[in-house]
Amino acid sequence: MKAIFKRGTAPIAAGLSAVLLVGCGTDQGDDASGDSAKIVVGMSDEVLATDPADGYDPGSWLLFNNVFQSLMAFPKGSSTPEPEAAEKCSFDGGGSTVYRCTLRDGLKFSNGNPLTSEDVKFSFERALEIDSDSGPVPLLSTIGRIETPDEKTVVFHLKVPDATFPSKIASGAGSIVDHREYESGSLREDGKAVGSGPYKLDSFGEKEAVFSANPEYKGTAQVNNGGVTLTFFHGDQKQLGSALKHGDVDVAYRGLTAQDIAELQGSLSADDEQIAVVEGSSAEVQHLVFNMDDPVAGKPAVREAFAYLVDRDALVRDVYQATASSLYSIVPAGIGTHNTAFFDRYGGSPQPAKAREALRDADITDKVKITLWSTPSRYGPATDQALKAIAKQLNDSGLFEAAVQSVPFEQYEKDIQAGKYGVYVKGWVPDYPDPDNFTQPFFGPDNVLGNNYENKKITGEIIPGTSAMTDRSETEEKFAELQNLVAEEIPVLPLWQGKQYAVAHGNITGLEWTLDASTVFRFWEIKKG
Repeated sequence: MKAIFKRGTAPIAAGLSAVLLVGCGTDQGDDASGDSAKIVVGMSDEVLATDPADGYDPGSWLLFNNVFQSLMAFPKGSSTPEPEAAEKCSFDGGGSTVYRCTLRDGLKFSNGNPLTSEDVKFSFERALEIDSDSGPVPLLSTIGRIETPDEKTVVFHLKVPDATFPSKIASGAGSIVDHREYESGSLREDGKAVGSGPYKLDSFGEKEAVFSANPEYKGTAQVNNGGVTLTFFHGDQKQLGSALKHGDVDVAYRGLTAQDIAELQGSLSADDEQIAVVEGSSAEVQHLVFNMDDPVAGKPAVREAFAYLVDRDALVRDVYQATASSLYSIVPAGIGTHNTAFFDRYGGSPQPAKAREALRDADITDKVKITLWSTPSRYGPATDQALKAIAKQLNDSGLFEAAVQSVPFEQYEKDIQAGKYGVYVKGWVPDYPDPDNFTQPFFGPDNVLGNNYENKKITGEIIPGTSAMTDRSETEEKFAELQNLVAEEIPVLPLWQGKQYAVAHGNITGLEWTLDASTVFRFWEIKKG
């Protein structure tokens, strides 16, 4: 797997939970005007690619999930993939190395061309051949070869057992393209996209992307609007807030700060249309990462002292204003096999006496001088503030002399790979809602953390073993062992788990079905009535 630490952002930096409105997100009936009304969604993230062989970022996957079909997909509110372009899919013989799918009848792309097994095979082989540095190949790396015995059947032969393969191809990485419209060895760069999903992309530019319902679509989604215009604000959160206030957008998604929300609500008059904040679950996480080869952070006693001193609840309360939750394991709540390994081992509140004892037992009697490294350009404007709060917690114990340094993301990544940092922050938004996606990318060669951590029990036994278990409920014991090992050795310190928010005018419904741990923002669920 390539070292692509994908899609990390920070949660909203002030108190959204305080402005949740009663009844928001509740469907108000099947008004015919709601079904045909077009919706404008504002977003501060960029859409970096329209070609599924290239994009591996939140904005691009939002486009892919609505324009392209995958063989499997995550139903609203579920972390278990179900057939979408496929009529049925299953592993052959109860194993996890041969995965067979049968396509639905009558599938067509938005241009009217038929979708057959040839297109499915082409789509996966094309992504693997192009192997874009910013593409989804890490999720497809277990594919060995693909067979198409007939127009409706696709058979994946995997290099190694991979029970998470259905979840991987239910993500944006599984997008199916028309083999007549895409070159096998090169990326499409004209800003166009041809898929078989619920929507077709009518236009794509610097300011907006326009989507309309795809009349050729055959699948599980039911479109509840007449189309969506995605307006780009290029990181300008203030402008996004102003656009929502003035009715230029119906929905603000990813990027509206809580301060903007408070100002919006404070300026509303009795005649203004109600604005609702819809809160959803999220599996986004943020960790402190320790370089195991660093002369300071590499000492187990120093990491143990961190674990005893960092006050997650204070961090969530004071910096993130309850728009995140304290996290005590590398597998977040809401994902199968989650436990509270760090809470069980180090407690839920600071214990300076135990931190002092851990350091003294290692003959560390002077204050520990250490720098916490940050990059807000990647993980959000609150990242520096959060690390400064952690440094203060460490320093207030009298055991540390901690400082914070912040650098641009490109320099940050280069320095991590060069081993220049002892402690640094990393965020992770999952590709698919399975504990495998919170563990396998973090351990072993070329992992996304770059912290020189290796545990042969994890890499040689637990991860390969759980990858072979097609019944994911059977992985609980092994993933619990993995989480406990990480809490014991502390290569990372889990900090928080985020929440998702969308802010909309009161005549918008269905947003609650777009905000779940699958990270799929489902255009078709949103209705304007």
